[in-house]
Amino acid sequence: MCAILAILLSSSDPEQIRKLALQLSKKQRHRGPDWSGIDVRTHTGPKGEKLTDALAHERLAIVDLIKGAQPLYDSTKEYILTVNGEIYNHRTIRQQIDAKDLTTLSDCEPIVHLYKKHGKSMIDQLDGVFAFVIAAPGKGDYFAARDPIGVFPLYYGRGSDGSWWFSSEVKSLMADCVEIREFPPGHYWTHKEGFHRWFNPIWWDEALIPKNTIDLKTLREAFEKAVVKRLMCDVPYGVLLSGGLDSSLVASIVCRHAANRVEEDEKSQAWYPRVHSFTIGLEGSPDLKAAKEVANFLGTVHHEFTYSIQEGLDALSDVIYHIESYDVTTIRASTPMFLMARKIKAFGFKMVLSGEGSDEIFGGYLYFHKAPSPKDFHVELCRKVKLLSRYDCLRANLATSAWGIEARVPFLDKDFLQLVMSLDPSVKMITDRPEGKLEKWVLRKAFDTPELPYLPSSILWRQKEQFSDGVGYQWIDSLKAFAESQITDAQMGCASTTFPFNPPTTKEAYLYRSIFKSHFPHYDADKLIPGGPSIACSTPTAVEWEKAWANQADPSGRAIQGVHVDSY
Repeated sequence: MCAILAILLSSSDPEQIRKLALQLSKKQRHRGPDWSGIDVRTHTGPKGEKLTDALAHERLAIVDLIKGAQPLYDSTKEYILTVNGEIYNHRTIRQQIDAKDLTTLSDCEPIVHLYKKHGKSMIDQLDGVFAFVIAAPGKGDYFAARDPIGVFPLYYGRGSDGSWWFSSEVKSLMADCVEIREFPPGHYWTHKEGFHRWFNPIWWDEALIPKNTIDLKTLREAFEKAVVKRLMCDVPYGVLLSGGLDSSLVASIVCRHAANRVEEDEKSQAWYPRVHSFTIGLEGSPDLKAAKEVANFLGTVHHEFTYSIQEGLDALSDVIYHIESYDVTTIRASTPMFLMARKIKAFGFKMVLSGEGSDEIFGGYLYFHKAPSPKDFHVELCRKVKLLSRYDCLRANLATSAWGIEARVPFLDKDFLQLVMSLDPSVKMITDRPEGKLEKWVLRKAFDTPELPYLPSSILWRQKEQFSDGVGYQWIDSLKAFAESQITDAQMGCASTTFPFNPPTTKEAYLYRSIFKSHFPHYDADKLIPGGPSIACSTPTAVEWEKAWANQADPSGRAIQGVHVDSY
């Protein structure tokens, strides 16, 4: 996890641009506390004008701790790269680059050489997650790109002088850009052509319902491969373990491969072979109990953290500042994750693996029980995947990077995503089966191997808990009560005037929106969060499924009548 900042084609004074870039990049240093770098160049524009480019970087050193500092360059230093990324196939890419041109063991360095050799078509060769900017000022060549789903954040802005700005977080663009937008996932940008989508799988067109079938062994092996490649690491790492299906499967696979280094094809002993697992919750929460059961089964070095309601409430402003969102579900789930990341940092870990993305690609949210047809099921899956950069990916990335920790999400591996999203949706539908009417049946069944079990049966077939529910049901109830004490009826009556874009419909939402506005007053900031009182779980499709669910303001998983075993 790192932070990037680029200011391109600015007509401002070069020395002022340098000072400004350093100042703004520093706002993101929590993402990369290990080193800072900057490259500032002045050149002549096409009309003879004097222009300046500044590319800055805040580094979290995970691969090649000695030489991997950024910006990175091609052999002539004409091309400059600043990147927040993990390129899992970098060793394969290195084979097509002259060895004498490579100066580091960084997984990201091949990007700049690949671009110089192939131009924008190089993007399809990258297997990983990334947000990067490449500049060759002397050639007038500028290129930026983001990974398929938006696992890593990236935003762009326009300066009043027509300059282009790119940043890992909104906070670095807030004061100096007249326009701020999310850099769309799966797109690249060039100065001459603008934005273009490069990630175009067939299933992205939700009108085309896939028909692929798959055997369980293929699915299991594909996910195991996705997890293993994410063990590429030169520092201590761990796993986030809620005790739910997704994080538990990730932890189980990590434990099977932790003894050896994946960087050397598992032919040498790992530097840090003990697997550490981490979980958080209120005292007596469902996740603490389930995570302990999984940790005991897997034999991890388990760390169980608890937090109080007051500690969670005290952290709300910091959480909203770091996750840059006012979405209710996101904030509920981000707060315990934010607190847990701080404790993980105290143990000296820089990287963790997590289970985000599974619910979006397999239909794991409880309202998917109400899907009326495979077509409706698939359309809703596509919508959820396309919003991941605004919700679960944003939460996992920003809540952990607040403390200089990188969260890796194997369920969103490009190859695994292609495999799962190309399946006939009827395979993923929630129907009556011998094991019960449970979400994500195909995933559970793929890892139901009694001869060499990945997980205890009680965990493999445990019903889903949303993270904000699983850390302790009192958490959500306390948030509502706190908001009730802070926001008046008169304020709610003026909500649509105070917040004309996407006005809050509950006191909890109003509270978060007020805190968000205090941190992000820019008129474009509100629009970076999709609209609707509960858009993370309600859509026109969902309205057809169950109006009572779609129209309720509370997005908690518990609130689905007749589905969750502990529903209200």
